[in-house]
Parts: sequence; structure tokens; C-alpha cells
Amino acid sequence: MKRFWLIVITGSLVALAGCHSFKKENIQPPTPLAKDFKPTVQVPRVWKDRVGHGAGVSGVRMEPTVVDGVLYAASTDGVVAAYDANTGKNLWKQKSRTHGWFGWGDKKRKDAFYAGGPAVAGDLLAIGTLDGHVYGLNSKDGTQRWVATLPSEVIDSPVIAGGLVIVRTQDGRVYGLDSNTGDRRWVNDQGSVPLLSLRGNGPLLVTNGVVFLGSDDGKLVALRQDNGDKLWEQKLATGEGRTDIDRMSDADGAIVIDGSTLYASAYHGSLTAVDGPSGRPLWARPFSTYTSLALTGNSLFGVNTDSQVWAFDKSSGADMWKNDELKYRWLSAPAVQGNYVVVGDSEGYVHWLQTGDGALAGRERLSKKAIRAQPVVAGDLVYIEDVQGHLAAYRLGAK
Repeated sequence: MKRFWLIVITGSLVALAGCHSFKKENIQPPTPLAKDFKPTVQVPRVWKDRVGHGAGVSGVRMEPTVVDGVLYAASTDGVVAAYDANTGKNLWKQKSRTHGWFGWGDKKRKDAFYAGGPAVAGDLLAIGTLDGHVYGLNSKDGTQRWVATLPSEVIDSPVIAGGLVIVRTQDGRVYGLDSNTGDRRWVNDQGSVPLLSLRGNGPLLVTNGVVFLGSDDGKLVALRQDNGDKLWEQKLATGEGRTDIDRMSDADGAIVIDGSTLYASAYHGSLTAVDGPSGRPLWARPFSTYTSLALTGNSLFGVNTDSQVWAFDKSSGADMWKNDELKYRWLSAPAVQGNYVVVGDSEGYVHWLQTGDGALAGRERLSKKAIRAQPVVAGDLVYIEDVQGHLAAYRLGAK
């Protein structure tokens, strides 16, 4: 079956591979930023660099990762690099392509269109590609250990756990690969995927011997980590509507966990709390999003499809606050840094909102390019990457 993807770019659903197109006048313009804004928190930039050309025109979210004081990042034009997370000093960089995104003239690594971002555990770095490969690299210097070939593109970060590199491909399959060799241990096939879906996969969550994922047809799925067998699934969206686009119900955001409770959401679906061991829903409320959630204390944060930032009570799903000052600025997924929610927007701005009431507290500009990847928080620093590979760290201060 031929499959079509839709990608969310600057607020419009832009069709790929011959799908429906949308007229420019139907795209809502970003809400202007208040010119008289007075920040109540200082967030000075600590360092800035660039890793390749980022996601380029691929439509994937390139998200860095921080492990043991080292930040790892990659780009679709074949760059993978490690930085001192506190200073930005480049520790090593491997460049597998020599002539931009299409790699003209590179005879060694024509398949290294890295995607999603790296996963790191110990001295192993694992990363997938748009050409259907997974590479196992030495996290100390980027040298190659092994490569696995899969039948479809990998557009999200793998997870390293229990001697496995667990990775999801765009055709709906999940693989467990041997972390030492890359050999296939198991595969779970989710069956046919919808004809039309958003461009992207939600990150896998692996915990307590279980792999959790959001499916392209709007379900929360639990698999056994040791063999990939399905344990249970729970619907997050009904897939109802008059048109194919109305019926789209991707669960493309990260699943978050607190104790034994999972929180997940879907496009044209609901925000749902689920008991992890049984898959039993605890509560659900309408909430359409194509990004991941964030959690701190008793609060759950999300960005809806109009780029309004919401806070919910995690125990009941009740509204706590909503901020629409950034509406139609096509925000990234939120992250929590101290007492602030951090989001990036389509014009390269980074915004800090108070977790208590949603009031805008800080603003900095990374670049003039869109920020689609979820910010990454480690300690008092937050790391932001835009679609062109500009990467920066901001330290939370006081006013």
C-alpha cells in the first residue's frame, strides 16, 4: 500500500508525495510578540554552535541528548558530534557526507541521513537514518561499531535498554537489536498503517521491561521488551470525521510516566491517563496535539494544534491554565526548566512561561529558523536546536 505523510511546518499541514495542498491565505499568521514585554527571569545564553545543517528539509525533529555532562547531536546531512554540555566545547565530530544533504560525491556513506537524534548509554551511541539504517557508534569518539539494515526509514531516536537497541521504523514496525552487534533479536509489526498520517513517530518509552509507543492510528501500545509481544493497547483517538484529514489520529508525541501512570495524547484525539501495568484508562479529556507532553509535580503541560500552551492537573485532567499569547506561532513540545515551561517557535524564539499561572516570563532568540524539537533540560541548562542545526544552551537565572 502506498502511504502518504503530512508534516506540520509553521502551522500548516503541508502535503508530501502528492497529497492535498493548502492555500496560503488559509494559514493563520503567527500572533505578534508583545513589543513592550518585560522579562521577569534572566536566561542568558551560555554557548552556541551548529551541528551540520540540522533537519534540513526532511521534516524530522532532530533532538540532542545529554548524558553524563556530554551533549550529543546529529544532522540529516551526516554530522554527529559530542560537546561538553556546560561549555559547548566540541569533544569530537564525525562527518560522513561531503556535499550537503544529498551527499553528492561521497562514496563511503551514502546512507548516513541521520534522523531523530542519538541515544547514548555507556560507550554506545545509536542513531537511525532516513535510509533505513541504524548505526552503533563509539560514544567516546564516534567511530563505527556496527550497522543494521531495516526495510524503512528511522525518523526518531532509538532507545538503549537491557542489552537492546529498540527502534521504530516508519512502516509501523518496532525492532529489538542486539546492542553489541546490531543483530535483530525480535520485530513487532503493528500491521497496516493509515494511508494518511503526520510525518513523524513519537519517541519510544522503555521502562520496567515494557516498551510503550503511540501508534499512527492513535493508540497507546505496550510491548514486552524481551521479545516484542504485545501486552495491551488503548485508543487515544476515534479516527472519526468527514475527510481523511479530519480522521487523522496520530499519537506522535512522547509518552510520559509518573509512578505507574502513563500520560499520552494524539492528534484529533484526547489526553489520556492510563494505568501502565493493565492499560486501563484512568481519565481522558479532549486535547489535540502533534507534540510531546511535559510533567512536573502535579502539573501536566501540552501544546495544542493552535499552539496554545495548556496546564492540566495530572490526577484528573482538569484545566489549570491556558496561555494563548503564542497562538499560531507553531510551538515545539514543552519542557520544564525549574519553575518555567520552555517552548520554541517557528521564528526561532525561545519562550519561558511560569508553571504556576502560564504568564510569559522570558524570551530569547536562537535564530530566525523554526524550532521544532522539544527542548532538552539538564540541571540548570536547557538546550535548544532549530531546523538548521543551530544549537544553544541557556541558563536559568533570576531577575
